[in-house]
Amino acid sequence: MSDPSGVDGKRDAVENAGAGEEPRFDLAFDAPAGQLLRVSPLVRRLVAPNPGPFTFTGTCSYVVGEGEVAVIDPGPELAEHIDSLLAALPGETLAGIFITHTHRDHSPAARALQAATGAEIWGCAPYFSARELALGETNKLDAANDLDHRPDRMMADGDTFAGAGFTLRAVATPGQTMNHLCFELAEEKALFTGDHVMAWSTSIVAPPDGAMRLYLDSLERLRGFDHAVYWPGHGGPVAQPQRFLRALLHHRRAREISILAALDKGPLSVPEIVARVYEKLDPRLNGAAALSTLAHLEDLCARGLVATEGPPLLSGIFTHM
Repeated sequence: MSDPSGVDGKRDAVENAGAGEEPRFDLAFDAPAGQLLRVSPLVRRLVAPNPGPFTFTGTCSYVVGEGEVAVIDPGPELAEHIDSLLAALPGETLAGIFITHTHRDHSPAARALQAATGAEIWGCAPYFSARELALGETNKLDAANDLDHRPDRMMADGDTFAGAGFTLRAVATPGQTMNHLCFELAEEKALFTGDHVMAWSTSIVAPPDGAMRLYLDSLERLRGFDHAVYWPGHGGPVAQPQRFLRALLHHRRAREISILAALDKGPLSVPEIVARVYEKLDPRLNGAAALSTLAHLEDLCARGLVATEGPPLLSGIFTHM
């Protein structure tokens, strides 16, 4: 799921991605939904027909291997997409279904795919939130979560699946969701990144589901790997992962600085901060922008840079210390 901070009026200024620069987002992705296309020697991709402001052109499901294969993120519970996945694998055996995280555009189809093939579901833990709800608070993204996900084999950081000619290793990347995993394909130095890193937009970090500090730490962690390519849950590949990670981290630091600068003018509510920080924002993304801002404010409060009465909430008033 994307964050509107990556698709607002800053688009014109993101010509280069690197240290101290904004990410260069790739909005040219045009892979047709419903067609299984080979994208590398060991990887094929099928895009689900669920385009939208948070899913771009649709969820990318990946087939890894040949003959005996794994499917990563089978997608939403759409009969058309599930049928396309099954029809695209004639004569092949599904050895495992792998889930990066439990947003409803990534994991629900696993159960239908399992019912049709008998394959086990591997990967992330069932949904859990970063924190308890505060008194009177509601989870604005509750409907986005697949609360029925129950893997047959829950994977922790470093756990591996040895397939026929390929190996998938779990890399824990909490923050965007608390149960988020990426999957490393060792044979191609590739990483399936789910919603953690995407080439078309930044990712939304929305309390109480996610936590900004953990998300940033997970981005930093990936800088310790030498992957050659990322295959995200939406949009096309990230071809220069290390450069892109540096740019994403800079983007988050710049967003934080913008929030603090807005608060320098006096105490503000979350909607007031959003109005000052986000440029030319699509009105459909106001709610997501507010949640992403709250995630930054939670982190800033924890670090003693911002104060509010009680816990940081969407209804709160915030002050720069």
